[in-house]
Amino acid sequence: MSAGGPGPQATAAGPPPAPAAADKEAGTPDAPPKPGAESAEPDEAEETDRPQAAWSARRDLVDHSPKAMGVGANARFGGSLVGRDQHGVSGGLVAGDVIMGSKTEVYHFGISAAGHGSGEVPQATLDRLAPLFVTDQGAFEALVARLREERVLVLSGRHFSGRRTAALMLLRQVQASSVRILLRDTSPADLVKQLSDDQHPAKGYALCDLTTRRDTPLREPHLLAARERLAKDDAFLVITVDASAALEDITPVTWQPPKAGEVLAVHLRELTDGATAQRLLALASVTEFLGRDRQLREVEAFAKVLKQYVDGDVTEADVRNFSLLSLENQVQEWFEEDEERVPLRDKAFLVALAAFDEGPYALTAELSDLLYGFLQNTQNSALQPRVPVFGTHILKRLQLARAKRYDEEENTEWGPVPQSKARFLDDRVSLVLLREVWTGHPSARPALLQWLGRLIDDGRPLVRTRAASTVAVLAFADLPSTMALVIEPWVTSHLFRHRLVAVNALTLAHLLGTPNIPHILSSWCTSDEIGMRWVAIRAYGLIGAERPQETLAALRRAIRHEYKLPDSEADDEVEPDKDMVDELAESVEMLLLSPVRDEVLTDLLARLDDDRPAHDLAVGGFLSACQRTKDGEPDRQPLLLEWYASSAGNGGATAGRIARLWRAALNDRRRTADALRVLSTWIRTADRDPATEWALASLLPTLITTSAEHQRLSHLLRTLRGEDGAPPPGVAARLLTVLPQPAGAPGPHGPTAHTSRGGTRHA
Repeated sequence: MSAGGPGPQATAAGPPPAPAAADKEAGTPDAPPKPGAESAEPDEAEETDRPQAAWSARRDLVDHSPKAMGVGANARFGGSLVGRDQHGVSGGLVAGDVIMGSKTEVYHFGISAAGHGSGEVPQATLDRLAPLFVTDQGAFEALVARLREERVLVLSGRHFSGRRTAALMLLRQVQASSVRILLRDTSPADLVKQLSDDQHPAKGYALCDLTTRRDTPLREPHLLAARERLAKDDAFLVITVDASAALEDITPVTWQPPKAGEVLAVHLRELTDGATAQRLLALASVTEFLGRDRQLREVEAFAKVLKQYVDGDVTEADVRNFSLLSLENQVQEWFEEDEERVPLRDKAFLVALAAFDEGPYALTAELSDLLYGFLQNTQNSALQPRVPVFGTHILKRLQLARAKRYDEEENTEWGPVPQSKARFLDDRVSLVLLREVWTGHPSARPALLQWLGRLIDDGRPLVRTRAASTVAVLAFADLPSTMALVIEPWVTSHLFRHRLVAVNALTLAHLLGTPNIPHILSSWCTSDEIGMRWVAIRAYGLIGAERPQETLAALRRAIRHEYKLPDSEADDEVEPDKDMVDELAESVEMLLLSPVRDEVLTDLLARLDDDRPAHDLAVGGFLSACQRTKDGEPDRQPLLLEWYASSAGNGGATAGRIARLWRAALNDRRRTADALRVLSTWIRTADRDPATEWALASLLPTLITTSAEHQRLSHLLRTLRGEDGAPPPGVAARLLTVLPQPAGAPGPHGPTAHTSRGGTRHA
């Protein structure tokens, strides 16, 4: 369920025009010009905006947060959301360390094979490459034989997969006496002319990364004409293309790159000796480097760094940081390249994929085009943003991003559904990329702010959660700017859905290790700005388990502020804002269902009788927690009752503390009706679940210390109705037999009697 109900759906057509009158009548709000900006004319959607229940919002946060954030599935039904042992990304790194970066000089690899230029390749270069070339020898010999026979070979493979080196080695193997590199933008129609250069005759030609378009594809007649010319000159040609190349009636040979580990071993043996190479390959930092997606250019550069390490020119830390360093270099290259090599639309896709990593591909593509429209507007506001509807090659786009598609189920409000998703091959890319765009390219900020403003109004929980996780990374990288430009406008918005995204952003920022988040929340919980108080209270429920006593103290200050009371004073209290008191109760609820629940329960009871605000905070939070069931299923045992039964069975003190809070709730005239309603639900559950019945049979006697308490519970059991007009639950009569007598004396079966489906039995 979404906060404030479904918002307007994001579209992929760039910045939208103002909604039509029909849209306004349907309750679709205008897109804010920037995050948190309020519309001048509130419409129906804003008037019906309601806060999403804290427990439901927590589940959405867990379900839809990126895995790199370290929010585990164990947190979905009460597990710790923030833990000191979480790393987030793989490889033993804290996610925050990845965002901060390697702080090391960057090696520049060069993003495009076009950097090799054209001209003759010296024989010395071919001889130098030969001992470093790694391939499947059988498959390679088959390619050599085919090249000798056909004289033309088209190799298809990813960028930086070694296909250019493979082309040169093929030509060397067929003993082409001279090899010439042709320009990559050679048109297919001019191919034969390039092979007929009498001034620069050659026996071998390599056309690497041939540029093709749909209107000028490489066709079979082009190859036949080239083969005829090559046969006349006793020459050979190897063409390399990527998977998206426009080809007609041509079946390219797929180039399978060698394994990174094998390439690194060959380079190390060439640079050092066999024993040193083996020692280097056994280093943990080398294992980590090879465990991720690697381009062969990065492997070659890493081999040189390891050689420097052997020579004492670099430290072990430099070796360890090279993995992250090479990733940073790749990200910087993406955004430094011009429009021809990496178009603006592809850059927008990279940003969107960083925000929606491991999310549905179609959703990522849709929202990347929305960002593309905003970026176009920033780049040239005089032009109307235009987004191509068709023509996108998915495989080419993912190859550029070093990403992959895969099928996986996605949690939704209707249950898990199968989705085709996309993710970076390296789980650190999203963190590094968002930091680079926010801090390295400030001119992109206006478009990013517009984009985020649209995401937080989207009707899909996944989209709003990823807006929060994106802002969390930005906050870690640059907290002052992110607070001023993004988070604070959301916090002070009159729309709950905006505030909720701010809550999630602050929570995830804290999880990443952003400093000062608890301090910010502490100052907000007694602010005169209601949005700040609301956000602080909600966020405390999510991160408070990390520091339970400090959190509960802050929540008590917050509820006293609602009662207009200074700390520890109970005079002149006023009726508080019920909605804010309920929010405080939900935060306490989540703490009571967290791994630090024993500490929370003890603290609540220790301050229970301090004043009315402390009492209401404890009782309200307790009753909210009582409504949560195991695995979130309505027919399962309530979590607090299960906790009670476990403690009672082991003779623990927790059972007595839970009973005391129950008595406090039942004896509070403002809460009696709520407490009886929760207890009625427990009893009806007991009619379907024997474990709940046994636990209630143990709990109910401990709730009676006076005649009034006996009368209240016995009346409830005698008059309880079944659900939806059904007959009274049979368990009510069985539980009635375990209640002690009004004067406190034990009933006919004693206070420790338990029930079963067949009646009553002693423990």
